[in-house]
Amino acid sequence: MFRSLRLAILGLAAVCLSGCVAGDIPYEELEARYGGPASRYVDLEDGLRVHYRDEGNPEAEVTLVMAHGFAASLHAWEPWVERLKDDYRLVSLDLPGHGLTRAPEGYQSSPEGQVAVVDALAAELGLPPFVLAGNSMGGGVAWRYALAHPQKVRALVLVNAAGWPSAAVEGEADSRPMVFKLLENPLGRSLLRNLDPRPLAGRGLRQAYGDEALVTPELVDRYVELARAPGHRAILTDPRRRGAAAPVTPETFAAIQAPTLVIVGALDQVIPAERGAGFAQGIPGARLITYADGGHVPMEQLPDRTAQDLRVFLESLPPAS
Repeated sequence: MFRSLRLAILGLAAVCLSGCVAGDIPYEELEARYGGPASRYVDLEDGLRVHYRDEGNPEAEVTLVMAHGFAASLHAWEPWVERLKDDYRLVSLDLPGHGLTRAPEGYQSSPEGQVAVVDALAAELGLPPFVLAGNSMGGGVAWRYALAHPQKVRALVLVNAAGWPSAAVEGEADSRPMVFKLLENPLGRSLLRNLDPRPLAGRGLRQAYGDEALVTPELVDRYVELARAPGHRAILTDPRRRGAAAPVTPETFAAIQAPTLVIVGALDQVIPAERGAGFAQGIPGARLITYADGGHVPMEQLPDRTAQDLRVFLESLPPAS
């Protein structure tokens, strides 16, 4: 009771800080600002118009598909694309409720739905078995995809991934950005659907990136403005977005047979590092790399080191059959 009341008060404070509600920004305006020469769009079932990029070497022996985290977009993978484009085919996408992907009114996102979007895009592009990478929420999409479609996943890369089954310890400090706490409260969710996300975005991004220098005005603008795409806030704040997925235990991951690289930033304030690292214990033969100075998005914070470690992993894969 007291926890809910505290979060409700925090939600009201967020509204006061915001100063006003903020309306949607038309997709046409957002596409002009945040699309680019590599941007492509495909119409899928359920009324989705998915924004993706298919970059790098189209003749490469390895195709890498990348799924971003909650409230992020495919832009999060640009540092890896820049460093790996000469040697690999690189496909990134905006999941429903994110980036420039459009969803119809009333669309309900879910873990299974996100997996289906990745699978539909892969089918549209005619991809061979591919390496699937995911950060945070996208990591949850990646391991669920590997369980649902093992024959299509050549390898798995989990970057501070969400979904390791670990209960919070009583008395444990909750260091997550405020927006995640508000999302757990009905009043907080209601407020987030309408208020200007900017007051919460700056602080939350500084926690996620762990480096003030990386949280530029341009970065904050991109997160805030893409969150104001029509329908995005309704999807992001829908309590049903986690869906009714089957219960997950540490034993769930024993079924993943794809070669797996687990990347963890030890300073992650969004997903505790020990939870991100749990996948390396549960997935047979998984490799774990922990960056002592990394946070929640090490592919952006430490692009040279993470891209090089990823390259070593990719080069170790057996030839495609």
